[in-house]
Amino acid sequence: MWADVELLVMTGLRPLLPGVRVVDELPDRLETRVPLVSVLVVGGDDDRITDTATVDLASFAATRAEAWALAEQSRRAMHSLAATHNPGQRAVIDDVTTSQRPAIVPYGNPAVRRALATYTVSARTRAAT
Repeated sequence: MWADVELLVMTGLRPLLPGVRVVDELPDRLETRVPLVSVLVVGGDDDRITDTATVDLASFAATRAEAWALAEQSRRAMHSLAATHNPGQRAVIDDVTTSQRPAIVPYGNPAVRRALATYTVSARTRAAT
């Protein structure tokens, strides 16, 4: 059984990003729900033990400056997830590396600014103790 990396990342980020919604699907009327971070696994591979997932993090905010600040806060939070254990999922995040640093990416709503970053997350399930 593989760890649910999206759920691991969302669960790990929520306490590290107080006041920020951390989701895996964007809500309707996004402009009324910012600040928000979206977590999406977009690829990866495994070695039969460790799932090495490519994870996109999109940081949404009302202004460009707020999107930048949220993206950097999210980057620090992502790196702090390395070497953590989620007992509820019986899973471990071994490592987190930045594959693509945060960058502002246009979004189709003029009331929302977005910064996108990509991380490599190495995770594995842990046997029940």
